Amino acid sequence: MVVGEFTTEVDTIILGAGPGGYVAAIRAAQLGQKVTVIEREHVGGVCLNVGCIPSKALISASHRFEQAKNSEEYGIRAENVSLDFLKVQEWKGQVVSRLTGGVKGLFKAHDIELVEGEALFVEPDVVRVNHGYESSRFKFNHCIIATGSTPIEIPGFKWSDRVISSTGALALKEVPKKLVVIGGGYIGIELSSAFAGFGTEVVILEGTPSILPAFEKRLIAPVKKKLKAKGVTVFTEALAKSVEETVSGVKVTAEVKGVPQVFEADYVMVTVGRKPNTKDIGLDLAEVETTDRGLIKVDQQGKTSNDKVFAIGDIVPGLALAHKASYEGKVAAEAISGEPSEVDYRAMPAVVFSDPEIASVGLSEEEATKEGYEVKTGQFPFAANGRALSLGESDGFLKLVTRASDGLILGAQIVGTNASDMIAEFGLAIESGMTAEDVALTIHAHPTLGEMAMEAAEVVLGKPIHIAK
Repeated sequence: MVVGEFTTEVDTIILGAGPGGYVAAIRAAQLGQKVTVIEREHVGGVCLNVGCIPSKALISASHRFEQAKNSEEYGIRAENVSLDFLKVQEWKGQVVSRLTGGVKGLFKAHDIELVEGEALFVEPDVVRVNHGYESSRFKFNHCIIATGSTPIEIPGFKWSDRVISSTGALALKEVPKKLVVIGGGYIGIELSSAFAGFGTEVVILEGTPSILPAFEKRLIAPVKKKLKAKGVTVFTEALAKSVEETVSGVKVTAEVKGVPQVFEADYVMVTVGRKPNTKDIGLDLAEVETTDRGLIKVDQQGKTSNDKVFAIGDIVPGLALAHKASYEGKVAAEAISGEPSEVDYRAMPAVVFSDPEIASVGLSEEEATKEGYEVKTGQFPFAANGRALSLGESDGFLKLVTRASDGLILGAQIVGTNASDMIAEFGLAIESGMTAEDVALTIHAHPTLGEMAMEAAEVVLGKPIHIAK
């Protein structure tokens, strides 16, 4: 129905078609809402187009290249292994296109309207969408903001052809001979490992005393070992100061533990975090409150200070994770539909697609102790697992954190091959209130990496089979 000359009335409007927005749209449509989605750039958002998916495709290709070159211990000699990086990029693009096309198909199947353009609140319940020289106005009953985030540009490192973000790195048409990476968080480590696998000489500059500072030191140790084996040089307590661009590359000046150093490379990639896309969307006119960091304040359902407006994903407090955004999108869509849904982050997993992978869910031993629990842990090494040995991937371990009084599973941490897939079992265990005994009594197929969950649970119970008590 048209209200006034240019204003269309809609039921639910969603700003952003990333992993938060498109999931919220589908769930809202399933619950009977008529949904309109506004997307200014890419259906699928950063994750599907220039983030999660293309980076994992690049990482996968890097692993395959490394395996092709280094399989002599298995009796496989591959001579003259070569890399066609443009073909790698073409394959990566095919993966992205298939997934984004799938999202568009789901929109069509659920009768969700997709409008291309840039959204701006002009009233508490009206959004104007600009597309080129034209604009449209939408008056909504409910709105979910899912505008995501963008890489942070640091002083002295203005984006250019040679000073790139992770987005720029994923779009390179060549494998750099040398690459300086500023930031040793999960994005920096993932892409450093991938490019090192392709043969790039990588230097990482991390400002804190350790890479991946959000994870336990013992979890990081196997990753450090593998980075060193790939030829990656890591400098911690290293502060990047400036960059000089040359005809063929860059010179990065940094202070490493207070001592000035210069690093030359083809490119410098800055991965020091992301900032929420909330600055220029008219939140003041929408009467939506934000924090000093520009994050939108929300309640347990994602509702903002404006009862008609909800917000999810990277623009609200908490971890900037695609699966967190999707989860919050479902909760917000259900809340708008009158269901009593609320967020519960107790079993929210975190994964680093490093080499080897790191994954965690729930509480670490230190966190559980700080919260007042008396804990009992069980740890099982990949080196004692038959499947891991048959894969040639014996580095790492699985650690289970339980409440000492009854074995209630509080958390789990894994470092090792396929950790990203293995962690799901413990997310389910925490969500379901399971104990170590429940996991130990569950028959796990042999030989699989999943057996390590059962083995670690048996360590907690004091009855390990495949390692000495």
